[in-house]
Amino acid sequence: MYNELIRFDWAMKRLLRDKSNHVVLEGFLSTLLGEDLRICRFLESESNQTSKDDKFNRVDILAEDTHGRLLIIEVQNNRELYYFHRMLYGVSKTISEYINLGNDYNKVRKVYSINIVYFDLGQGKDYVYHGKTVFRGLHNPDDVLQLSARQREVLIGEEAGDVFPEYYVLRVNDFDKVAKTPLDEWIKFLKTGEIDSTATAKGLPEARERLRIDSLSATEKRAYERDMEALRYQRSVIQTGWTEGRAEGRAEGRAEGRAEGRAEGRAEGIAEGRAEGIAEGRAEGIAKGRMEGIKENAKEVARRMREMGLPVDTIVQCTHLTPDDIAAL
Repeated sequence: MYNELIRFDWAMKRLLRDKSNHVVLEGFLSTLLGEDLRICRFLESESNQTSKDDKFNRVDILAEDTHGRLLIIEVQNNRELYYFHRMLYGVSKTISEYINLGNDYNKVRKVYSINIVYFDLGQGKDYVYHGKTVFRGLHNPDDVLQLSARQREVLIGEEAGDVFPEYYVLRVNDFDKVAKTPLDEWIKFLKTGEIDSTATAKGLPEARERLRIDSLSATEKRAYERDMEALRYQRSVIQTGWTEGRAEGRAEGRAEGRAEGRAEGRAEGIAEGRAEGIAEGRAEGIAKGRMEGIKENAKEVARRMREMGLPVDTIVQCTHLTPDDIAAL
């Protein structure tokens, strides 16, 4: 049974680029950035894809606001070890793409990278993080480098770091509180796909009306249900592979640790060997178990996705199998 409202990432891909629905995305961005923001236009990039063959676990929007600032909005559903690197690459590529060869450096745009992630990215106790560049004095950390009076006239901001990109990370799965602020109301919607009748955050009343599943055409509804089912199944398979790989790795680690510990003999040797054996065996076993479990489950995902009629390109992107692997199933 699906929620009454369309998931925000799917809406970003299919609906929120429509000018009549800009108010929803503008409401989200205004609430997050703490200012009244208006989208001027959506820009094209290699990740601004809307075809059915696009990866369903990654959604990018690249937009420009009325101040000329660039806004990258990305949703990531599945665990990715190098996600922080991808954030950096995405910002760097955007900056280089939108300054023409030979232009002065003052044509470089201010960029905001907004990342909505549905997995444990890093370690921390909060569910919303904001990062920016700050130039602090090496000998006096309280001394933050400011823009000159002339620079403040032509540039937006007070600090030198205001020229540089800013990053937002929304770890929505870590939100487990009562929504007390407008941003909390948005985080709850991103996590659950539900909007309380009392929610008043900018853009949410419009989202409640415009992102209803029953407002989709029959074709769009089938596409939405197919994507949600594929996403749910893929997430389940990955979690199963992770759990089974960890359990298998622990078992192998304990066995190898005991064997090596006994071989060391005597009290000191047993203690050191057991500790090292358990650690090394556990690490090797976990890695091996995860890889084998994930690969087998990837094949099962591929079989199911083929049965669902999804294109081979989509299956390759989701499972990391090769077309030949998929053809051999």
